[in-house]
Amino acid sequence: MAVAGYLPRQRVPIEEPAGRLGLSAMQVKVFRRYHGLGEVARDPDGGLPDLLRGALSRLDGLRGHEHRVRYVLHARTFPTVVPHPYHPVHELCEEYGLGHAAVFAVGHHACASGLLAVETAGRLLGADGDPDGLALVLAGEKAFTGEAQMVPGTSFFGEGASACLVAASGERDRLLSYATDLHGEFDTDAADVALEFQRVYASALAGTVRAAVERAGLTMDAIGLILPHNVNRIAWHQVCRTLGYPRERVVLDNVASAGHVFCADTFINYRTALRRGLLRRGEPYVMAAAGAGRGAAFSAMVLTH
Repeated sequence: MAVAGYLPRQRVPIEEPAGRLGLSAMQVKVFRRYHGLGEVARDPDGGLPDLLRGALSRLDGLRGHEHRVRYVLHARTFPTVVPHPYHPVHELCEEYGLGHAAVFAVGHHACASGLLAVETAGRLLGADGDPDGLALVLAGEKAFTGEAQMVPGTSFFGEGASACLVAASGERDRLLSYATDLHGEFDTDAADVALEFQRVYASALAGTVRAAVERAGLTMDAIGLILPHNVNRIAWHQVCRTLGYPRERVVLDNVASAGHVFCADTFINYRTALRRGLLRRGEPYVMAAAGAGRGAAFSAMVLTH
C-alpha cells in the first residue's frame, strides 16, 4: 500500500464557519476548549479536482504503474459531492493515464467509507486473480454546503485529500483484518436517537477496534499506533479509556489544525506518522473511523507496516 495526503496551506479559525452556521460564542468555546478544535483547512480558490490532484501528484508509487490500475474508487462521506452531471474523478483519471480503469464511488459508510473502499479494493483485486493488478482509492471533498462544514456538536469539516494505492499482495502495510459494526437504528433525525448515538459512540468504536485486533490474532498490547479519523480529541480520549489504550499512541496531530477531512483523515494521519517515524517495520497498527448519515458505521482495520 502506498499512501499520499494533501492539505491546502490556508487555514481558517473555526469561528468563521461557526458564524455562518449560527453557532453561539459558548458553542465555539466548547469546540475549542473541550473538543480540541482550532482551525480547518480550506482551498477557497480550488474545486474538488484540485484537492484530489494535490494527493495524486504526491503518490510516487503510481508513476510508471498507471497501466496496472484496474479500479479507481472515490471514498465519499456524502452521496453527492459535486453538481450533476459533473464527473471530476473520471476527468482526473484521463489526466493521469487511468482512463482504462473502472471508476466508481464508495459512500455507504459516511466518514468510514475510506476503510470500506480499501477493503473493497482488496476483494476486487483478489477476485481478479491478476497478481500485478492495482486499485487506487481516493478520498477528499469540498466543504461546499452547510451540512458539509460541520458535524453538529462534534466537529468541523476541513478540506484536503488522500490517495492510496492498493495491491492484492505485498510486504509493506499488509492488511491483516477488517471489522465494521453497522447501526441502522440511527437512520433518523430524532433528537433522542442522536443522543443515544453520542452515548454509545466510544464503546461501539472501541468494540470494533477490538474485533479487528482479535481477527488479526493479536491483542491491543501489540498495536503500536492508532491512525484515527479527526472527529475531535475528547472522543478519542474516551475511546482510549474504553480500550485501556495509551492516548499518546493515537495520532491526533491534525485535529486542531486541519479539522475532520471527511474520509481522508486516516490516510493523512498515516503520512504524519510516517514523517514522525512512528510507524515501525513489522509492527501492527490500526486505522479506525466512524461515520453517521443513513445509520452509523464503526470501522477498523489492522495492518502491519
